[in-house]
Amino acid sequence: MSKPLTDHEKRKQISVRGIAGLGDVAEIKKSFNRHLHFTLVKDRNVATPRDYYFALAHTVRDHLVGRWIRTQQYYYEKDPKRIHYLSLEFYMGRTLQNTMINLGLQNACDEAIYQLGLDLEELEEIEEDAGLGNGGLGRLAACFLDSMASLGLAAYGYGIRYEFGIFNQKITNGWQVEEADDWLRYGNPWEKARPEYMLPVHFYGRVEQTHEGPKWVDTQVVLAMPYDTPVPGYKNNTVNTMRLWSAKAPNDFNLQEFNVGDYIQAVLDRNLAENISRVLYPNDNFFEGKELRLKQEYFVVAATLQDIIRRFKSSKFGCRDPVRTSFEAFSEKVAIQLNDTHPALAIPELMRILVDIERLDWEKAWEITTKTCAYTNHTVLPEALERWPIYMFEKLLPRHLQIIYEINQRHLDRVAALYPGDSDRLCRMSLIEEGNPKRINMAHLCVVGSHAVNGVARIHSDIVKTTEFPFLNNSINEAFESCAGQWEAFKSKRLRTTALKVLKGIFCVVLHCLLQAAPGYHMAKMIIKLFTSVGEVVNHDPVVGDRLKVIFLENYRVSLAEKVIPAADLSEQISTAGTEASGTGNMKFMLNGALTIGTMDGANVEMAEEAGEENLFIFGMRVEDVEAMDKKGYNAREYYERLPELKQVIDQISAGYFSPKEPELFKDMVNMLMNHDRCLVSNFLFFIFKNPKEWTKKVIRNIAASGKFSSDRTIAEYAREIWGVEPSDVKIPPPNEPRE
Repeated sequence: MSKPLTDHEKRKQISVRGIAGLGDVAEIKKSFNRHLHFTLVKDRNVATPRDYYFALAHTVRDHLVGRWIRTQQYYYEKDPKRIHYLSLEFYMGRTLQNTMINLGLQNACDEAIYQLGLDLEELEEIEEDAGLGNGGLGRLAACFLDSMASLGLAAYGYGIRYEFGIFNQKITNGWQVEEADDWLRYGNPWEKARPEYMLPVHFYGRVEQTHEGPKWVDTQVVLAMPYDTPVPGYKNNTVNTMRLWSAKAPNDFNLQEFNVGDYIQAVLDRNLAENISRVLYPNDNFFEGKELRLKQEYFVVAATLQDIIRRFKSSKFGCRDPVRTSFEAFSEKVAIQLNDTHPALAIPELMRILVDIERLDWEKAWEITTKTCAYTNHTVLPEALERWPIYMFEKLLPRHLQIIYEINQRHLDRVAALYPGDSDRLCRMSLIEEGNPKRINMAHLCVVGSHAVNGVARIHSDIVKTTEFPFLNNSINEAFESCAGQWEAFKSKRLRTTALKVLKGIFCVVLHCLLQAAPGYHMAKMIIKLFTSVGEVVNHDPVVGDRLKVIFLENYRVSLAEKVIPAADLSEQISTAGTEASGTGNMKFMLNGALTIGTMDGANVEMAEEAGEENLFIFGMRVEDVEAMDKKGYNAREYYERLPELKQVIDQISAGYFSPKEPELFKDMVNMLMNHDRCLVSNFLFFIFKNPKEWTKKVIRNIAASGKFSSDRTIAEYAREIWGVEPSDVKIPPPNEPRE
């Protein structure tokens, strides 16, 4: 495990010793050895590197626990409005380093581990990335949890504890091969199971009309087991909670009713229920109407709302009425943020609880629901919008189907009163889309059932407001607006360090194509194969092979991004204008000194505004150009014939220049580009890096202007404009200090 240190590493350790307190170092060493012996039951003779990682993780976690408990005590005593962020993904990456930084322990841990003859960076590399997300939607959720804790908001993240995350990607002979992401196989030192809060979730069954109202009966029950993960704020002693639900089968079958064979089968059938939390769907921007996915979406919503209402009833406010909880102030104490349409069922589920269980009248329940829920839209792409078939709801969630029909009818009644005789408008605004089969438009449900709707970039909010849902008269709260003080961010230690690194030298790394193809997506896999095939040709070319390398970085994930993004000089962001929700990677590249080459889409628009468009490389069509092209009609061959360099590239791909052993391999891809693709071919551009001095100036201007894109700034605006709370600058006292 240990190895001789270089002179640079020795100087680093000397520097660290001057920073870390000796008491902290001694305590960490003592705690590390205690966990190695008593938690892992190992000594240094038999311990593995993974054992050392777990010993360190438990040591750092010890410093979290007191703060975690004290934070929850503080919330109970102060009874602030609580924010509940519902997301099917939380792309957290690794936890150890982030926790050490936020607790101010990194230097002390580095020194303690060094004195133990180990290397901190090697231990950090052992940690598995949490398999809880696979794209921008999940990464945004992870950043938001971090910022909510750092801003002192009483916030909770709710999602699913997937046993298997997005697959691990391997590249074999240029082709993607998927391997299971069994991220929990060695256990997770950061989570705490909470079986005492296990909750029932119902599926299937039928609706029975009784004198008390509709009753959902004869259901199948799955238990939702919560696992809590601490989310520490940055050096403020606040530790919030991410609560993830795991599906468990109930033990309610009577053993005496089974013979041996039936009993065994009954036990085996438990897996059907527990499959709900087994695996993460491998794409966050493509809708697959699978029953398991709908089960996942309702599972997390149903468990979460029970948990929210339990906490509300047990709070100081909820306990004021000893006979019956008053829900009058529910929306004053509870905010629910829906991260895209995946948790949209929170709207009909909250209505079901308030109407069927708490016996509120419909109008009061609807007022509470709409004041409580807010919705963030991530996509306007038709292939990504969730539209669930009616027959699936009728089978799986029959009561919710009734509630959605009622929501829709009341909604259309209001529209008809405003626009008499406008049947086309009624059709466009309906939550139910006619067709075979009929479908429920989940984005429409979210917009109608929320008091605030926003896109994740200003251009996206504008599209949602003017193009996608111009007829749904809800307020639009933009997530990204003008923000003063960007240059102040340049003064921060992190940004200043980044700028100095850029000034020392330019690293010619172009991050062109980091992607994973979902297992069933043929064209995405073909794109990866083309990329690796081009790399084979370029990398072995006798003229340019030693000057230019094309490398596909397999299994892109958060921990790999943390290495690649600071090393990159050029970031390609080339989505068709008006289609990309935002992009979280482009802002991270900007912060780390990479210049952007891209279209005027997503966050690129605001990045250009902040840094100056002259400090990015913007090309291609704008939103209005795309709209005009749509009206005119797009002809890829026109660009193919007009641009000789483009024609040469397409011809080389088509003729098998990059696949000489299989010359027909990429024919289908070329046909797609020439006959079906809308804009990618026209977004063709050559760029040559020429002037390092001018490049460095652009880098510094980009870094200096990146303060606006902090998730702290975004969450502060969410808090004030959507949730109606103020970020707190009050630091909760650490565990070793008395509370006020």
